[in-house]
Amino acid sequence: MSDNIIPERSTSKLFILTGEPGVGKTSVLTRTINLLKENNFTIGGVLSREIKDKGERIGFELIDLGTERSGILAASTIKTGPRLRKYRVNLIALADIGASALDRAKKLSDIIICDEVGPMELHSPEFRRAVTNCAKAGKPSIFVVPAWFRDPLIEYLNSIPHAVKITVTLQNRSRIPNELASCILDGTRGVA
Repeated sequence: MSDNIIPERSTSKLFILTGEPGVGKTSVLTRTINLLKENNFTIGGVLSREIKDKGERIGFELIDLGTERSGILAASTIKTGPRLRKYRVNLIALADIGASALDRAKKLSDIIICDEVGPMELHSPEFRRAVTNCAKAGKPSIFVVPAWFRDPLIEYLNSIPHAVKITVTLQNRSRIPNELASCILDGTRGVA
């Protein structure tokens, strides 16, 4: 029996990283992206990062991986937009940066990244549409989904027969980037 996190001989092109808050999903994703870039893949899509002030999280930033454009996804200082806990969600940035980055990645990139498909992002119909289209694109894709969050779009992603769900834990997070990058590299080279 193998101790691999990803099933051996996986031919999937759709990977779903999930796990509890703070476990390191975005860190795993960032390390995987760096490994794929080292192999000359073009990476597109969207990455989210915390915004901190004096050590306290005050919001989240969206970064378009193809153009490096960025904008505020949500922040405690925003006055309009849907409220989620102490933050307000920036629907304009979700459409203009988030959905646009995913649309461009679907057309132009070798690998699609979406960090994350969560409660803030899914307030945007444009973002929902872009995620759905990317999931159907047939390109290697990595989506980050919080373990606790339930939504019809996440149920759809989890129901895709060839999707591989990877639960990030404190114990396995250091191994996932190499396994995931290797799996994607083998899949693009036609190795089963």
